Amino acid sequence: MKIKVKNLIINYFEIGNGRPLLILHGWGSRGEKWRKTAEILAQKGFKVFVPDLPGFGESQKPNFIWGLDEYCSFIDEFAKNLGINSFALAGHSFGGALAAKYILKYPGKATKLFLIGAACIRENKKNIFANLKFLKNISILRKFFYKYIAKSDYPQTEGIMREIYLKVVKEDLSAYLGKINIPTVIIWGEKDDITPLKYGKIINSEIKDSKLFIIPGKDHALQLTAVEELCSYF
Repeated sequence: MKIKVKNLIINYFEIGNGRPLLILHGWGSRGEKWRKTAEILAQKGFKVFVPDLPGFGESQKPNFIWGLDEYCSFIDEFAKNLGINSFALAGHSFGGALAAKYILKYPGKATKLFLIGAACIRENKKNIFANLKFLKNISILRKFFYKYIAKSDYPQTEGIMREIYLKVVKEDLSAYLGKINIPTVIIWGEKDDITPLKYGKIINSEIKDSKLFIIPGKDHALQLTAVEELCSYF
């Protein structure tokens, strides 16, 4: 399905007839990878909406450099255009950071938050990426560069999406997580090497009364490798 949001053509799908749930995918992903998750959650009583975020899948790219704030504004307008006034919000990885920031910027819109391997904590990586162009041009630091950069999404980005990526990874939400005051469920793969489990534990400690569920032996892509277990915590 297509909808126009912020003058961008956005691809999305919806499934189910129950309580509204909006799912935000991770960087470099697309909504279709959450199809199986959405089908199971629809059977559990949700009406699930999954967009391709701007710049991903079949959705158009932003026409200027967005950060989390601009993506949050997009999510708010997307929900309004679909007539969704109150909804649960789930986000994976980059989508998790976006979901957390949305709760902070638009209080009262979402009723429950699900953070899945959420990239809310950037630590020193934000400084590494801030100096990325400088590091790439110094041969003596090439080994260092690949150690910290190669496992990131940076090498797969280009054009304006590369600039957006560099802006997004500079934003660490650590200092603001304590202000989230809606019911929050945190779901993490024990073997996640993209957003390590230690971050999930920090988020759990910062968000009052949040619940952390760890899926043993699983990695970052829970929507692909542990979909049944993932859905059991909704």
